[in-house]
Amino acid sequence: MTVTGRGPCDLDPAGPVEEERLVTRPFVIVTLSAFAFFMYIGTLVPLVPLFIEGPLKGGEFALGLNAAVFATAAIFARPVLGRLADRYGRRSIIIGGALTAATGGMLMSQIDSLSVLMFLRVLTGVGEAAVFVGAATLIADLSPRERRAEGASYFSVAVFSGLGMGPVFSEWLLDDVNFERTFIAAGSFAIIAAAIAVFAPARVESPDDNKGTAGDSTRGGAPPMKALAESGVLSFIHPAAILPGTVLAFGIGGLTTFFLFIPDYARDHGFTSSGGLFLAYALVSLVIRLFGAKLPERLGPRRSVSIALSTMAAGLAVFALFPSVPGLWTGAVLIGLGAAFNYPSLMALTVNKANDAERASAISSFTMFFEIGSVGAGLTIGVLAQLVGKQYGFFGGVAFCLIGLWLLRVKVAPAEPKPAIVPA
Repeated sequence: MTVTGRGPCDLDPAGPVEEERLVTRPFVIVTLSAFAFFMYIGTLVPLVPLFIEGPLKGGEFALGLNAAVFATAAIFARPVLGRLADRYGRRSIIIGGALTAATGGMLMSQIDSLSVLMFLRVLTGVGEAAVFVGAATLIADLSPRERRAEGASYFSVAVFSGLGMGPVFSEWLLDDVNFERTFIAAGSFAIIAAAIAVFAPARVESPDDNKGTAGDSTRGGAPPMKALAESGVLSFIHPAAILPGTVLAFGIGGLTTFFLFIPDYARDHGFTSSGGLFLAYALVSLVIRLFGAKLPERLGPRRSVSIALSTMAAGLAVFALFPSVPGLWTGAVLIGLGAAFNYPSLMALTVNKANDAERASAISSFTMFFEIGSVGAGLTIGVLAQLVGKQYGFFGGVAFCLIGLWLLRVKVAPAEPKPAIVPA
C-alpha cells in the first residue's frame, strides 16, 4: 500500500507498507477525524428536532422535511464529490466538507425561522456528504481487499460512536433551553475534524491495485462496470452500488425513524432526555463492531444484513407496542444491534465490484443511499406520524426494514441452490 499527499504526517510515497496490515497510522487519523465529525452530526440529532418543535414551533411534518432537506442536498452533492475526491485527493474534500458543515451548524445558533434553518441544513448536508465520501474512500483505499468489510466495520465504529455519544453531549449541554451554546459547541466538533484531517494522506494506492496509471479503465477490477457507468443514469450512480445501496437505504429509513422521533417521544414516556437511549444504541453497536469486526465476513452479507434489518424492525415495533421506560430501553438496544451489522457487508459488496479507478465513484454512489433512505423516511414517515402520531409512525420504519430484508434475500444475496443429490 502506498500513501501519497502533502499532509504533515504523510508516509513516504516510495515506501511500501505491510500489505496485509489494516490498522495503520493513516487509518487511525482518518477514523479519528470521522469520529470528531460525527460527534458534530450526533450533537445535532436531538438538537435540531427539539429546536424545530420548541422555539420554531414546527410539527412532525417539519421534522421529516428537515431530514429530507439535509439528505437531498447530500444526494445531489455526492456525484460531484466523488469526482473531486479523484481529482484533488480525499483529504481536501474532508477538510472542505467539515468546514462547510461547521458553518451551517454555528449559524443555526442565530436564527428564528424554519425556512432559514432548512437552508442551513443544505450546508450541513453537503458538508456531511463530503466528509463521508472522502473518509470512507480513504478507508477502502487503505484496507486490503480481503479485509474491506473489517475495515468498514472499524471505520463505522467512529461514525456510530459519534452518532451515539453526540446526542448525550447535546442533551447535557442543552439543558432544555440553551440552544445557542449547543449549536456553537456542535460546530466546534466539525472544526476539530477538519484539523485532524490535515494529517491524513491525500490519496492512497490500494494494495490490490494493478500496475497502470491512475484512471486507466483497463486496469484491474471490473471493466464492464466502467463501460456501464459512462451512460445514462449510471453516470450518476455507479452500477455496483445500486442493489446493495437500495438495501442500505431501506435500513437507513428505519434508523432515521429512530433518530427523528425518539428525542420528543422519550420525554413523553418517562425520560427527562433521550441521551441515555442514544448512548445505549451506540454502546451496543460499538461493542459488536469492535469485538466482532470479522463477523460480517464470516457470516456473509445474506446473514449479517438479515440480522441487521430484522433486529431494527423489532426495535421499532417495540417502541410502538410498548411505550414505556423498559420498552424504550429494549428498543434502543435492538436498534444498536441492527445498526452494527447493516453497513460493512453492503459496503464491501459494492467496493469489490468496482475497479480501482472507480472506487471513489462507487463509494460516493453507495453512501448516497444513506441520504436516499433519509429522504424516503423523512417524507413518508413524517407525513404518517403527522396523521397518526409518533407511536404508530414507528410502524413506517418497520415497513422500511422489512422491504429491505425482502430485497436483500431475493435480489442482492439470494440463497445458494443446494447441490443435487445424485443417486448411487
